Amino acid sequence: MHPLRYKIRQHGFFGFMDASGEVVIEPQYLEVGDFHNGFARVRLNDQWVPMDSLGRLLLKRMYRTIGPFQEGLARVQVVRAWGFMDERGNEVVPARFDTAGDFSEGMAAVQFNGKTGYLNREGRFALKPAYSSGGAFRSGLAPAGMDGQCGFIGTDGQFVIEPAWDECRPFAGAVAVVVRDGRWGLADRDGRERVSPQFEFVPGHAHGEFFDGMALAFRDGKYGFVDQQGEIAVEPMFDLAGDYGEGLALVEINGAYGYIDKAGKLVIMPKFEDAGVFSDGLAQVRNNGRWGYIDTEGKFDIAPAYEAAWPFRDGLARTILDGKWQYIDRSGNVVWREDA
Repeated sequence: MHPLRYKIRQHGFFGFMDASGEVVIEPQYLEVGDFHNGFARVRLNDQWVPMDSLGRLLLKRMYRTIGPFQEGLARVQVVRAWGFMDERGNEVVPARFDTAGDFSEGMAAVQFNGKTGYLNREGRFALKPAYSSGGAFRSGLAPAGMDGQCGFIGTDGQFVIEPAWDECRPFAGAVAVVVRDGRWGLADRDGRERVSPQFEFVPGHAHGEFFDGMALAFRDGKYGFVDQQGEIAVEPMFDLAGDYGEGLALVEINGAYGYIDKAGKLVIMPKFEDAGVFSDGLAQVRNNGRWGYIDTEGKFDIAPAYEAAWPFRDGLARTILDGKWQYIDRSGNVVWREDA
């Protein structure tokens, strides 16, 4: 397990604290990412460098872009080409690919001379570049394109589900997003369309990404949800909706926000000006211009007092009060606050 790290701000610079509010990495960077699998990326002179949870930088080389560490390797971009680095900062797969995906199930999709193939962890092609597109393996299947159509291949590179769609995304459980004529639906591992492509793409939203077993679906100007079994679980009927968390999702009805359960039933009436996702049993909501936190019954656990609020994560939430960053615990006590 990697130690918990929370991003903090001091005089315009960013660093990190631990779960007790102790500053572990002094605020000294103009831009930092969040920690993922033990590393965060920090920006130095318009280049990115990975940093470990103690604040040590992997400075063997600077990169234009760095992906997250997955299975011990992170994709990195040097000028235009992509390669992979290990957790010691060594570039173990030289940057020579047009694009690169993250490692998943021991392979990563990369594009070379306009064709997509799959690298193993040693940087050799496990599946030669023969596809027009490709994505991550999930339980032995990966999306791959051929002659302008997309299907799914097995680990031997053979099509298990023949190309039949304009685009397809990696599997999430029993289903994968498939696209036809600019709309998306869901196909199962036998290649059957569980939900025919009918949902529209909305800028700034994830599509077919499952949170708490449900994915947002947009059709005819309204939001609903599909589940990971490939069923339309909640018919699109809301003006706006957010991701599920702990069995509840925010929805907007006539300009006010409330929450529905997984059957689509309203369990917290729409009475808030804005709302966020449930985590750690609480969700941030706005009332009279201020943010606070409600419990799953819809009652305020932490009174609305903040100018901004983020979801709880491992017992702490970032809030802004009087323009200053601070972290509060589930009782609303301040664990850390930015200096005046």
